[in-house]
This record gives sequence, structure tokens and C-alpha cells, in this order.
Amino acid sequence: MSEAFCLELYKDKVVVSYYAEKFHGRKTANGERFNMYDMTCAHKTLPFNTIIRVTNYANGKSVDVRVNDRGPFVAGREVDLSKGAAVKLGMIKSGTAKVKIHIVKMGANTKQSAVSAAKAQKIPLTRSKGATSKAKAATQVVLKKGQLYDIQLGSFSDENNAREYARKIARAKFKNVAIQKSGSNTKVSVIKVDGKDVPSLVKQLEMKGFGNAFVRERKNR
Repeated sequence: MSEAFCLELYKDKVVVSYYAEKFHGRKTANGERFNMYDMTCAHKTLPFNTIIRVTNYANGKSVDVRVNDRGPFVAGREVDLSKGAAVKLGMIKSGTAKVKIHIVKMGANTKQSAVSAAKAQKIPLTRSKGATSKAKAATQVVLKKGQLYDIQLGSFSDENNAREYARKIARAKFKNVAIQKSGSNTKVSVIKVDGKDVPSLVKQLEMKGFGNAFVRERKNR
């Protein structure tokens, strides 16, 4: 069976870059240690452990990589590859490459897409601190008018990356953008959104490139 029937085309004619020695050994956004020789990559929104196939238009070379980090935070770039993956794509000298990206396998923590959830008036809720084991199971609820929610858009091990992502969201004219510490990670969220406004706001965020939103209910104050 040909690739066209096996894999879902995710993005076409987008630019990828790579990162290497400067970040080797540092923690990635999912808590792993970055190994520049592993076949991994950073993406702003795809669920962790998603496997994507990246194909270089310049030479036809392809590589399968696993999402374990967030980025890149440079305008116009879709993915940051490990140096090992960049070598396989033959893009070390150029530093960037124009590629097509197919989804090989979505990460195990994949939720319903933000747009689909918004249309259905249902949004996946993240787990709240101190929740019971039963409540920690992935779930969806109908949003309630008058109830406030936080829309989480990213979680970062590097606080500077979180702050830069928050500034990017704010520059896109979204209000109530906040960073929230959670253990060793820093979350970026749009906070205090009324339940009746969540679906439309999630869709607006998705249209601006801030996808993979997760919503958690907050205590009204």
C-alpha cells in the first residue's frame, strides 16, 4: 500500500530546523533528557510521543521522529529536529529545509481535536491536583455558562520558553494570558474564560496556530 493511503498528510511545504550541542542533555518539555543523536523533535502543539515522517523536498530523504519537546519559537518554522534526524535528512549545511510532514502515529495522550471539541460544545479536561484516581481518568464534560475555565496551551520545562510562548499568544491579541508553575514545569494558559465562550475561543486560538488546547475547570472566586 502506498504512503498516500498509509499516512495522514499533516503539513506540506513547511520549514524545519534543528537543534544540537547547546541543548544536549537538557530536559525536554516532557521531562526527558534531550539527546541530539536520537530521532526526536520539538513541535508546538502535537501530543508528546506522536511519530511524524519528515521528507526533505530538496533530496527526497525521509526520517521518522518522535515529539518529545516544544518549539520551535522562530516565526515560519514548523519543527525543530534533533541533529541526528537533520543528518539523515541531509540538511546540516543548510540549517533548514522545506519539507512535507505525515502523521505516522499520534501520541498516546492524544485528545479530541480542539476544533471538533469546540463544535461539540465539549472540551477534554486536564487532571486537577489532588483529584481521586477515578476522577483522573480522561473525561469530557458539557461546558457550563457562568463557570470559569482555564485553557492550557502548553507546558514547558524551561520557564523562558514558556514566557516567550505566552508573549506570542498575547501579541496575537488574546487576553488573560498567564503562566502557571506546576512542579518543575511552567504552563501557559488563557485563564478565567466563561464556559459559554470557551468553544469559540478555542477555535480562534486554533486558527491562529495555538492548537492542542486542554481546558480545566477553575474555582470561581
